[in-house]
Amino acid sequence: MFSSHNHGGQLRRFSQIFGIPLADWLDVSTGISPWAYPLPPVPPVCWQRLPEREDGLESVAADYYGSPYLLAVSGSQEAIKLLPNCFPCPQRVGIVSPAYHSHQQAWQAQGHNVQVLNLTQVDAVLPTLDVLVVINPTNPTAHVYSLETLRQWHQILAQRGGCLVVDEAFMDVTPAQSLINHDPQAGLVVLRSVGKFFGLAGMRLGFVWAEIPVLQALAVLQGDWSVSHPARWAGQQALADQAWQQQQRCRLVLAGEHLHTLLQRYYGEAVQSTLLFSYLPSPHAAEIHQALAAQGILTRLFTEPAALRFGLPASETDWLRLEQGIYSCPR
Repeated sequence: MFSSHNHGGQLRRFSQIFGIPLADWLDVSTGISPWAYPLPPVPPVCWQRLPEREDGLESVAADYYGSPYLLAVSGSQEAIKLLPNCFPCPQRVGIVSPAYHSHQQAWQAQGHNVQVLNLTQVDAVLPTLDVLVVINPTNPTAHVYSLETLRQWHQILAQRGGCLVVDEAFMDVTPAQSLINHDPQAGLVVLRSVGKFFGLAGMRLGFVWAEIPVLQALAVLQGDWSVSHPARWAGQQALADQAWQQQQRCRLVLAGEHLHTLLQRYYGEAVQSTLLFSYLPSPHAAEIHQALAAQGILTRLFTEPAALRFGLPASETDWLRLEQGIYSCPR
């Protein structure tokens, strides 16, 4: 079976390569919270009936995100794949790199003219673009854009009928930094993921916030039952539980700062971090990745540029194991 996907968390593959049983691995290769929302048992009706849009999910999501202008999608990955179909082709699309690879693949697959940019090029190139795609916080580099910068870019694009697309998959820990307002704005699309913050990546649920014509265009492209009934039910539970969300944010703040301090102590100022993962650019990234994997510790390796991404351990035992593993690796 063939697959073009290249993500963190491919634990079975590494288990086979290194001959280490699945249960013996510490997987810190993703930016997914290690503490999942404690879902109660799924009601049998969720397995027995097809999903319905009028089940309350959209109302709960509107309260959580602060706007009703949302479309539920099967993870933000579905939105990334479908969104380029909503624009006349070809568009001149800029994507700030390094960035989550699926964005570039999706726009190129639909025949758009994609220009990969580094951050210092954006202001100069922006007047020539129809669409700018930004990941905030950036996966994998952990760069955080200010609201002022993003609003300025959006204004420049919107004045010419262009669009700013912002992937906020890792924004839930710091919701005040989100671009989502109650009312949508012309030329602005925001993607959100439920899986990262809530530790429920397997649920495959996300949302798109945009003007109604964009949401309608995306809905037409979706399958009839894009988001499963169990996922819609689980999303309602998680998005409505404000007490747990506050507890989760406090826990992630402490853990994110701990991870940054741990890595910085050994690798220095090169480490960049969000509260869900840290990014280490290093010419020795492949060696470190290999040395950790030989100990049953899985990180995410990037080659262009050479770098590693570290997610959060879940327990004190896991933290100690990661620290001991790092200290035994090359710098």
